[in-house]
Amino acid sequence: MTLPVAILAGGLATRLRPITASVPKALVEVAGRPFAIEQLALLGQNGLTDIVFCLGYLGEQVEAALGDGRAWGLRLRYAYDGPELLGTGGALVRALPLLGPAFYVLYGDAYLDCDYAAVAAAFQASGRLGLMTVFRNAGQWDASNVHFDRGRIWRYDKRERTPEMQHIDYGLGVLSAAALSGYAPGPALDLATIYQDLLAAGQLAAFEAPRRFYEIGSPAGLAETRRYLEQRRKPKDDLRATTLG
Repeated sequence: MTLPVAILAGGLATRLRPITASVPKALVEVAGRPFAIEQLALLGQNGLTDIVFCLGYLGEQVEAALGDGRAWGLRLRYAYDGPELLGTGGALVRALPLLGPAFYVLYGDAYLDCDYAAVAAAFQASGRLGLMTVFRNAGQWDASNVHFDRGRIWRYDKRERTPEMQHIDYGLGVLSAAALSGYAPGPALDLATIYQDLLAAGQLAAFEAPRRFYEIGSPAGLAETRRYLEQRRKPKDDLRATTLG
């Protein structure tokens, strides 16, 4: 069974100002295309066609630009935070009616060239309520925040880091709807809290990604991702050849 994908794209993107003063991060130009197009192309290549964007800040622009996705063989739907931003976790709770019993969750500023089918298979084989992908970062591209050893996550914390943390939250997870059953949408709910609660309950599996991540959450990350995508673009890719606007 192919899982739907929730893309968390509702934040204020303050680190990219002034670029994002009037454009949401999902539509920031990356190698000549809106970043969301690059994400959708990659997901489509991996057979993932049911996508739910969780939107907040300037979210209407994303829906207006991308539409329902049928032109690309995708199904795109949208869940909005409303008048107050709900946080990454609260946005997922709000979107649950669109997502079904289990789904991928992907940060809206992450470009992750990995084996999505293997991630889903690891989640299903684990029998747990959630899975986090991790990457051995060793502080190289961002601050490591995961102590991962012998196939297991021992600690995950974005604020209080320890020397044992040589891995980082890769930006892709799989969650069951049951993992969110105890939460209500709210501005204080972060996805990191959900992961930490699952870990404390022994319900968080792990998958180690072999290839590094790319992101557009910072000016340096945006520049690096632009270079990477310019180098790897393939003309035969219909989504990559599409220009919106």
